[in-house]
Amino acid sequence: MSSISRRGLFSLAGKSAALGAVSLPLGSLAGPVNAAEPAPYYRQNKLIHGVAYYPELWPDADIDADIAEMQSLGINVVRMAEFAWSTMEPTQGNFDFSVFKNVMDKMHAAGIQVVLCTPTATPPVWLTHGHPERCHKNDKGEIMSHGARQHASYEHPAVRKACFTIIERMSRELGRHPSVIAWQLDNEMKAHVSEDYSDAAIANWHKWLKKRFKHIDALNKAWGTHIWSQYYTAFEQVPASVTTPFLHNASLITAYKMFCRESVADFMVAQRDSIRKYSDLPITHNDNPAFNIHHERSMLAQDFASYDAYPTAAQWSALAFRSDLYRAAIPGKPFWLMETSVAHNGWLGNHQPMHPEGFLAAEASLIYALGGEGFCYWLWRQQRTGAELPHSAVKSAWNAPSIGYGEVKKVAAAKDRLEPILLDTTLDAPPIAITYSDHARAMIETEGLDKRSGFPSRYRGVIEMWHKQVLDLGYHREVRFENAELDGLKLLITPAMPYVSDSFLLRAKDFIEQGGVWIAGPVTGTRGKEHTVPTDAGLGLLEKLAGVTTQYVMPLTGTGATGELLGVSSELSGWCAAMTAHEGTQVVGTLTAGRGKGLAFVTERRIGKGKLVLLGAMPHGDNKDGMLNTLIHHYAGEAGISRLADTPSGVVIVPRTNNRGQKIWIVLNMLADKRSVSLPKEAIDVFTGKSLGGTLSLDGYTQHVIQVTGV
Repeated sequence: MSSISRRGLFSLAGKSAALGAVSLPLGSLAGPVNAAEPAPYYRQNKLIHGVAYYPELWPDADIDADIAEMQSLGINVVRMAEFAWSTMEPTQGNFDFSVFKNVMDKMHAAGIQVVLCTPTATPPVWLTHGHPERCHKNDKGEIMSHGARQHASYEHPAVRKACFTIIERMSRELGRHPSVIAWQLDNEMKAHVSEDYSDAAIANWHKWLKKRFKHIDALNKAWGTHIWSQYYTAFEQVPASVTTPFLHNASLITAYKMFCRESVADFMVAQRDSIRKYSDLPITHNDNPAFNIHHERSMLAQDFASYDAYPTAAQWSALAFRSDLYRAAIPGKPFWLMETSVAHNGWLGNHQPMHPEGFLAAEASLIYALGGEGFCYWLWRQQRTGAELPHSAVKSAWNAPSIGYGEVKKVAAAKDRLEPILLDTTLDAPPIAITYSDHARAMIETEGLDKRSGFPSRYRGVIEMWHKQVLDLGYHREVRFENAELDGLKLLITPAMPYVSDSFLLRAKDFIEQGGVWIAGPVTGTRGKEHTVPTDAGLGLLEKLAGVTTQYVMPLTGTGATGELLGVSSELSGWCAAMTAHEGTQVVGTLTAGRGKGLAFVTERRIGKGKLVLLGAMPHGDNKDGMLNTLIHHYAGEAGISRLADTPSGVVIVPRTNNRGQKIWIVLNMLADKRSVSLPKEAIDVFTGKSLGGTLSLDGYTQHVIQVTGV
């Protein structure tokens, strides 16, 4: 995969704006636009309050009443058409867009804008009926059937051709309608399926390998295929990671995951190019860190990022994590929360607990405060058929206000209250970032390196755990992809990234030399690019930069091992890099009990103006948080970062600056219980103008906007 950077994506957007992207009259069916040009830089200059709307499922007679009710609730955007392929192309080659043209005309007249979606998540039956070769196949050889969604193989040429045909026709027929402000690619790419093992996918796998390695001997050498007689003489012999009596080579398993996920991202780029033939409007995709795609690479297909989230009230921190991730994904652009539930999530066989009163408005306020431009619901009217009957909606299936209807009104009120503040301010640049790596995710899915009880079982859980640790301490932070630039940061935390590439190491070294502090967390550096064990040093190139020698990489889980870091003692668990330090490297954490006693598990080395910190093992047990908090506080201080405030659990402070240079904090209580937070001495309530003194008291699910000085 080629290097993708935040700076590169931002520069591309700036170049588009400078050159002037092609713009055609809305509603025109003139010649195609230049498919090579991205959409122009854009911002709606308002907050979006949106909902998914499915006119193909309900009587036309309901549309006018729906629109009037949307207006009364402050809904200003609808998203549509992502599941309507069979409505627009009921038989192959016969197109009818009248349902959507009619609705879009009415929406435009009412001042409600539209996000138009490509319908490729739910292909019509004519595409796959009688053609099992066009369907997704899992690792057990089971072929997915028409009847749900994501059943087709995007690797099959006939499927791709049909997808691009409907997208191009949609773009030509609907893409310049005056109601449309943006496009969404597909819907929740690979939410229900993972690797594709169809014949078409495996044929493309062999092409991918050939492009990557050029010659089969290079693959054999990189993967060490003489083990268990896995040696190959042609790329066509290399199997996909289908079910075997035991396990495939780790190199093969991880490579197949990367192939499939990169291929999906490239399919998204191809969708974008189909849209661009007739529309230059911004493009997004409703992503989620759980989905089986290459998230960073997929951003090349998008002009702004968006995501879906269905947290319960107890899972509110997931909203902060995803906002911090997708805000940084395409720098300089807004992000949207494209789907969330008004009261509870649900599908056949399960439903989540219902939101407490007030939580939805708190959720929306958090998204808007953290830089989100859009906050949207799934869905307007409860499904009367299908697989998601229990899911909440703004209106019930019998067209009455739902249990969440009043909460939507509260969101509209919160939006109207915050909108003038947010449009007059910009989010302050976070000084701390946590690294998210798609490659690391694939490797850890192949080889779960920490099996202790209570530790996150998924890679995203590890990253979210670190994010929450920083969030709960009251630091302003974000999450950056592996290939992102490190500009503007003072502290970088990279947990659980087994392979550290040359390019990442060079960027990190430059970041440190300029004064940054890099904390490389447990497992980082313990594997090579092709998911092999380094043979030159325990942590590969990272070890040389850190000025250490790794004596052992060993599992501490269940051994009772302990360590001391900066005066704090804790049990340790998971995999540990036990090290000795070279001259110029300081030991700051030592194993105090168990195997490897006396060796270092945390070191720091000054490089230029900054420091590289190696954290070789994770604290565990009762004093886990004490050790991690000490580590973060200490190195944040070394990097010149101060906490915004001593925030109790559940309170989030979002620092922003208005157009006059004044510091504005949005303080949110994401819990139902009352909370209080200490403030700078000079703090004024923006809405009342009153001085707040040294303490701010927050009722459950409330937000305060304050102006502060001296911070």
